[in-house]
Amino acid sequence: MPRRMSDRPPASPLALAVLSLLEVGPLHPYGLQRLIRQWGKDTVVNVGQRASLYKTIQRLERDGLVTVHQTARDQAFPERTVYALTDEGRRRGREWMIQMLAEPRNEFPPFPAALSFAMLLGPADLQAALERRSAALATRLAELDAELGGEYAHLPRITLIESEYQRTMVAAELAWVDAVAAELGSGALTWSYEQLASIASADVRGVGEA
Repeated sequence: MPRRMSDRPPASPLALAVLSLLEVGPLHPYGLQRLIRQWGKDTVVNVGQRASLYKTIQRLERDGLVTVHQTARDQAFPERTVYALTDEGRRRGREWMIQMLAEPRNEFPPFPAALSFAMLLGPADLQAALERRSAALATRLAELDAELGGEYAHLPRITLIESEYQRTMVAAELAWVDAVAAELGSGALTWSYEQLASIASADVRGVGEA
């Protein structure tokens, strides 16, 4: 029985990467992983765990988006299954790509989650943490500048547009983090445990009585 539209699993960055790379031609999972890294797409697609890649491919095969092209045998390597893109996989990949490009999603990253409870730290501790983050962001910004202006500079802009986006986001975050750290250092942004405890106690009582 064919899967209903509501039963279809949602798009994921890794699934989109697999479908997109198979546009080039049939590949086995190791080749897909190597190509993602070789093209620098591992900064936006998590391929650190080979098991996740295999599970994604199995799901795509189950849904008829990829199919077994052949089983490759080589004396130097174990038997490898080579996968090819189906017509439905090509169509669905384009559909997912447009959806991801057009529709913002709240993906619940860890940094905003930690910020939402940062009042549990003192101003000095939060400032120290943000200064550490600032140093890491500055390093990442330098890496992106080197990538965009270095060995890949000869490539068409569209092939590095995700790095261009990342650079814009990292630069904006760095500016914001530095500004907040400066306010913490000057005392312009501060709070006290007693003030927050009073607010929290009132809210907890309200929830308990509801």
